[in-house]
Amino acid sequence: KESEEDTAVLEPIITELVRMKLELTELVGIGNHELVYGKSAYKKEKKKFEESQAPKKAKQEFKEGEGRNSKLAKKMLEEKEKCVFVNTTPKGAKKDLSQEMAKTYEPEAVEAAWDAWWEQSNYFKPRDANEADRFVICFPPPNVTGSLHLGHALTCAIQDSLVRWHRMLGHNTLWIPGTDHAGIATQVVVEKQLMKETGQRRLDLGREAFLEKVWEWKNAKGCHIFKQLRLLAASVDWDHEAFTMDPRLSLAVKEAFCLLHERGLIYRDTKLTDWCCTLQSVISKIEVENVELQGETRLAVPGYTKPVEFGFLFEFAYQVEDSTEQLVVATTRPETMLGDTAVAIHPEDARYTHLHGRFLVHPFLKRRIPIVLDSILVDMAFGTGAVKVTPAHDPNDFLCGKRHSLEQINILTDTGHLNEECGEFAGMKRFDARTAVMARLGELGLAKGRKSNPMTIPTCSRTGDVLEPMLKPQWYCDCQDMAKRALAATESGELRILPKVPHQGTWNYWLSNIQDWCISRQLWWGHRIPAYFVDFDGEPKGDRSQKDRWFVGRTEEEVRSKAAAHFDRPEAAILLSQDEDVLDTWFSSALFPFSTLGWPEHTRDLANFYPGTLLETGYDILFFWVARMVMFGLELMGKLPFTDVYLHTLVRDKFGRKMSKALGNVIDPLWVVYGTTLEALHENVASGNLGQAEVKKAQKSQTDQFPEGIAPCGADGLRYALLSYTSAGSDVNLDINGVVACRNFCNKIWQATRMVLTHLDDYTPEEQQLQVPPTAPLAVRWILTRLTHAIRTTNTALANYDFQQVAGAPRAFFWEEFCDVFLEYIKLIVYNKEDPQRKIVQATLYTCLETSFRLMHPLLPFLTEELWQRLPKPSASIAYQSIMIAPYPQPCPQWVDTESEAQMELVLAVAKTLRATKGLYQMTSKQLPITTVRTPHAGVQALLQAHIPDFQKNCAVGAIEVVIGGPAPQGCVMGSATEEVDVFLELAGNVDVAGEIARLEKEIEKLEGNRERILRERQDTERYAKKPEAKRLEDDAKLLKYDQELQQKRTDVATFKAF
Repeated sequence: KESEEDTAVLEPIITELVRMKLELTELVGIGNHELVYGKSAYKKEKKKFEESQAPKKAKQEFKEGEGRNSKLAKKMLEEKEKCVFVNTTPKGAKKDLSQEMAKTYEPEAVEAAWDAWWEQSNYFKPRDANEADRFVICFPPPNVTGSLHLGHALTCAIQDSLVRWHRMLGHNTLWIPGTDHAGIATQVVVEKQLMKETGQRRLDLGREAFLEKVWEWKNAKGCHIFKQLRLLAASVDWDHEAFTMDPRLSLAVKEAFCLLHERGLIYRDTKLTDWCCTLQSVISKIEVENVELQGETRLAVPGYTKPVEFGFLFEFAYQVEDSTEQLVVATTRPETMLGDTAVAIHPEDARYTHLHGRFLVHPFLKRRIPIVLDSILVDMAFGTGAVKVTPAHDPNDFLCGKRHSLEQINILTDTGHLNEECGEFAGMKRFDARTAVMARLGELGLAKGRKSNPMTIPTCSRTGDVLEPMLKPQWYCDCQDMAKRALAATESGELRILPKVPHQGTWNYWLSNIQDWCISRQLWWGHRIPAYFVDFDGEPKGDRSQKDRWFVGRTEEEVRSKAAAHFDRPEAAILLSQDEDVLDTWFSSALFPFSTLGWPEHTRDLANFYPGTLLETGYDILFFWVARMVMFGLELMGKLPFTDVYLHTLVRDKFGRKMSKALGNVIDPLWVVYGTTLEALHENVASGNLGQAEVKKAQKSQTDQFPEGIAPCGADGLRYALLSYTSAGSDVNLDINGVVACRNFCNKIWQATRMVLTHLDDYTPEEQQLQVPPTAPLAVRWILTRLTHAIRTTNTALANYDFQQVAGAPRAFFWEEFCDVFLEYIKLIVYNKEDPQRKIVQATLYTCLETSFRLMHPLLPFLTEELWQRLPKPSASIAYQSIMIAPYPQPCPQWVDTESEAQMELVLAVAKTLRATKGLYQMTSKQLPITTVRTPHAGVQALLQAHIPDFQKNCAVGAIEVVIGGPAPQGCVMGSATEEVDVFLELAGNVDVAGEIARLEKEIEKLEGNRERILRERQDTERYAKKPEAKRLEDDAKLLKYDQELQQKRTDVATFKAF
């Protein structure tokens, strides 16, 4: 270690090594102590280890309030309050940078005004041309229900980096923004807000008045969403802004429905659906949230004052007709027995052979219930081997009913009350009826007991209500052929799903097992289905279950004409009533890649920009949105809507928890951009729709995580952090401390630029590319080689969607190579205005800085524009007024000098060893030990001798002699820079030998004690075997660490004693 601070760095590395060891255990199959691990055992041990570590980390950070954010938030927020920034640049004008650069980096000041100027200058617009080199992408339209969250910020960071890169490459670039009407989500939020503010429900207002309220909400929230995008530097073409219920997009939805219906791909049928009694609507699978129960559990259900019991199996008996025999069945939903129309047994079950063809008697409704033979539904080994069949309220029973032509009896109203089919229980709430049915069966002597039963409860993610399988007439889209074409596109390579693992497998599974899509919803907010039911003037109204009475058309006139021709009636006799239902939100979203370009009209935009290039979104909507866009694109346009699909991961909090308002870990990106106080965080939670108990829980979590609020990090800092965290296949566990670290990187760029500009006041850049003479200083030849490497790496990473590398390569170059090395090694030249090498050094400084800004612009758009504009400009006219339209850096082969690179790496290795050896023996910066460097090669000797002034300045050492071979100097400590180059530092006068020996022996004693403690514990083999495997692996790592440290410290003691 080079410093005491490295101890803190080493601890997480040790922990990670333990994790890696666990992973290796799975791959190899053999763990420590010859234990063979199966996959499940490995996962169990790993989970236990991770769970044991997370609380420790959480407790430490929560209790101490440590970390960059906690340390800086209070200070920064106080300073911000004292000195409020006011943007004086007129909207759309270019910022005046004639004043001197501020001494400190202030994100709010740096990021002000640029977005409005870019937009005013039309830099976001594509060229009106159909070009081969184009890049077209849609921003996944966020729900208009509220504000953007960090997941949207990640989407923005990824997409904007790609868009800016392609724009700088000269490609014709179009980035389409928009918002989604989000049928269920929006209706639920507005209803809650309406109830909170006025005590009214939507039914109290009526459809038209309620929809006016929703449009008011949309107009307010939609503006905030676009404000957030602008502040995050999203370079979208605002002229292409779209809302899924805009008139032109609504026209596209109607046309798509009619076309698909005309092709026989949309039809109406009665099937089993997921019904939410609170919404009184069918919901999609993405809105289903499964709650896993281990046994009997009471859950809060909307509309019930007391929690409802779930997680039990209730057994009861049916009486066999004309017999004293009973047949026992079991159910987790006793109330559904009111809709039973059969009991199934296995045809090969010898216990019930005598019941083949017999009937049972319903105890309440006195209807005959047939005993059917079904080998698919019934498992003879499970329970009694007899299964009650309720075709109208269970998916498996529904299929069984189809096989046996059973009656389908619906027992529920849309609100979840029992209907007239339920006899004495009619009118009861479903879960009240559950209790009543069990009680009555008990009174009749038919209840046979209940027991705890693990089960999964499907709930509505929007309302929290328990879902009911219900038979409902709905509109469906036949997806079978479209799914085959979508699968064929990926198999042929025409469409790429990235990362391929695991998403290609998910894609294949879903599309290979696709079911017809229920596209209708019983809502008010959304696209009204263009289907009409036909009645006849002067005749009784028809039954809406009559399929031949439903007609689809673009206008009422078209539908009336179709109906009149079909029924051979005059048009005046045709009475039409439009379906009250609306389309599933995903239907309009599936059209987004071409509806936003003007389809179904043949527009220039459609000709120029369809098909698009890339679809980038979260992996959680691969099927719900991505697959449907592909299917509709192929069906309606005859072309794929895009050729690449990149699926980013989910953004979680630093402990891996999903973002949730109830947990208090949902973060508005603008809180990170501008900073916010803890009080403001609390106020935001309190003003939402959470209950009082949830508000208190969320506020406590916020206090624990952000005791001093959130430090202002700027949009650039947030974007850079999100990209740095993004890796294929892993969710982003975002720690605000990490964002603060990226803000610090922005500050590093700012300060380095301030310093470099002081050396460029007498420098005018050349128009042509920098030419490097062979006599240029080694540091110049090396840094340009490294710059070329960074350019090549970043371009490759952008092309491959490797965003960790996209963020990492420029940072590594600028901070670790340009700032930490190059700026240090050219100081002696640049400060000497008479030095003949100063001009090439100035040119290199300018080239590295200007190229770095262009290289990092897609990642840090605001900061790089601000600093690029401050650089000196060539004397001739400038072709590019903004960095965002300047060319993106490309590798320069002429700058690559591998020999100079190797030489500089050797120089740096020697410098690092000098510093490390000084640090190891606790020499201060004021102690300048006499130094010897030994090498067997004359060429290396000459190279290192040329850099003696650099070593003395950068490593704080005294006189240096570079020798060829020979014995080690007496009274020195040694460090090895390479296998052939050693450094020796004189101890005399620089180290307290006796004190060092005493210190080392004390540390050796402590290490030996720690080591002995583990070894003693292992002697009790029986007890030690019970210790969790993860802890034993941790012990292995500790022993290895102790042995290595003991060996080094004993060697050091011997060295000091010899001296």
